[in-house]
Amino acid sequence: MKFHKNDKIASYTVSFPHKQGSYAETYRVKDPAGKTRFLKLICYCKLNHNQIDDRGRVVEVEIAKQLNHPNLCKYIDSGKLMLDGGQYTYLVTEYVSSETLSQRIIRNSNLSVYEIKQIAKSVLSALSYLHEQPVPIIHGEVTIQNVLLNLVGSLDSLKLIDFGYACYLDQTPAKPDINTLNAFYLAPERFSGVSQVQSDLYSVGVMMYQLLYGELPWFIDLSRVNKEDRVDAILAEREKELDLTNDNRYELDEQFLNVIAKALSYDVEDRFQTADDFIKAIDSEIRVGKQSTKRKILSQQNYSDKNIPQIPKKKGEGFAAIAGMDELKAQLQEEVIEPLHNPEEYRRYGVTIPNGMLLYGPPGCGKTFFAKHFAEEVGFNFMCITPATLQSQYVNATQENIAKMFKEAEENAPTIIFIDEMNELVPNRDGNIHQMYRSAVNEMLAQMDRTGEKGIFIIGATNYPHMIDPAILRAGRLDKKYYIGVPDFAARKALFELYLKSRPYDFGLDYDELSKLTENYVSADIQLIVNNAARNALVSHSKITMILLKESIDAVHPSLDNKELQRYKDIKAKMDGEETNKPANRPKIGFV
Repeated sequence: MKFHKNDKIASYTVSFPHKQGSYAETYRVKDPAGKTRFLKLICYCKLNHNQIDDRGRVVEVEIAKQLNHPNLCKYIDSGKLMLDGGQYTYLVTEYVSSETLSQRIIRNSNLSVYEIKQIAKSVLSALSYLHEQPVPIIHGEVTIQNVLLNLVGSLDSLKLIDFGYACYLDQTPAKPDINTLNAFYLAPERFSGVSQVQSDLYSVGVMMYQLLYGELPWFIDLSRVNKEDRVDAILAEREKELDLTNDNRYELDEQFLNVIAKALSYDVEDRFQTADDFIKAIDSEIRVGKQSTKRKILSQQNYSDKNIPQIPKKKGEGFAAIAGMDELKAQLQEEVIEPLHNPEEYRRYGVTIPNGMLLYGPPGCGKTFFAKHFAEEVGFNFMCITPATLQSQYVNATQENIAKMFKEAEENAPTIIFIDEMNELVPNRDGNIHQMYRSAVNEMLAQMDRTGEKGIFIIGATNYPHMIDPAILRAGRLDKKYYIGVPDFAARKALFELYLKSRPYDFGLDYDELSKLTENYVSADIQLIVNNAARNALVSHSKITMILLKESIDAVHPSLDNKELQRYKDIKAKMDGEETNKPANRPKIGFV
């Protein structure tokens, strides 16, 4: 622990060092008026990228500032500190004389069904408040360790705490670290990086099951499983039917057991869709029938269309939000956007409507970013798909998912289907791959024929175009292939202007020099440079200066080395049908 009793943290005096966690330390402190508060000291260098927003602020602190609900701890204060050369943020909230729900059941495990209901409803009340914010907040870590029971109040006054892994619904998906989070509380979709309202509700179902039976549902000993296999082992265990026995306890009826089963459904659409509906079901205002918690198998059942995530028609700046790439934008406008907007005119002249395009190139160069703003420019409905969304271990299920995706796209046409990491969904069938992948490629080929005539346009994105099955890239499928490479001088200059424009920067920044200093830096590198400079400016309460930006450039090395860049140039040459001059690149042998 950084501090001890009677030490000062800003204007707060430490009363008791509480706990040291993976990225933060917690303390009970006294404020200047002598009131007891709870202080969390957060180390910037131990946070992952998803815990820091685009303006360099800690997401947990920004969320805490907007909380105002009786089942959530009230925000008091926050600030910055420099300790031992590192940057820290402290968050101060109200202090509650309490014990965690985990401590309570260790001390007294005999909770009545009525008490379990009261606890669940109070937690759900807090979640309802979070989920109904203008930008919904997903708590992300609802467990019995993060529920505080007030020692001088009723169960209605409990507090849902610890927003360290909370996120806004519109944040970039991020896979959880199951070494720091309780994996058995995480909804299945969380392991793919997806966090949504129903993910929190699933965790409440786990909590209710544990309080009722004294054990976690589908628990396995992960210490006996290889680290790389743990997620698969957890999900495989959940394929088993959940044991929900009625042991004749007071108020334990079929409705209550059905509520738990619904909350713990593998499939998102089978769970409660809102916390309020969950509460009503606990109070029997909504009757819940018996249902299975097991994942549905597409080849055996009619799967709900909600499985494929659909994003409404994109609205935004379109290409105006993309720095540089003027030549590519103009090419797309002529070859893709005009035909999509005027299909009848193109048909009249016998010109083929494009089916799709492939965006390929090094990681961090903005392929996904470009695809989303392309959808805004075109104005079509937009479906964002990852291989994990479609792939299944069940026979024929992946093919049915693919067919369902295209069916929904056609029903909502005009639609853009964006498939990220496309090489994982349709790998080259000439390689040593499982039959499941071969079937997926065959289904994709069948569905992709003449999609342009159906009002569907497919965008695939990949870092490894040479690993995609060649049939996918032939004419009539992904007709167009565009290389998204390392930004050139003009693009790097535009990127600095884009990332700095909404921040307090010093007058007279030399964007030309910044661009010269960042040759071979990708878009993600430049964004990191600006973010780091902004954090340092925030600490010193100054504007973002040229000196800070240069220091940040010195500290950030390009993501791609020369060898990796050359590899992508060779890939591009092959995609363009050019021959690479390998002998010229051979090292010389002998003496000079």
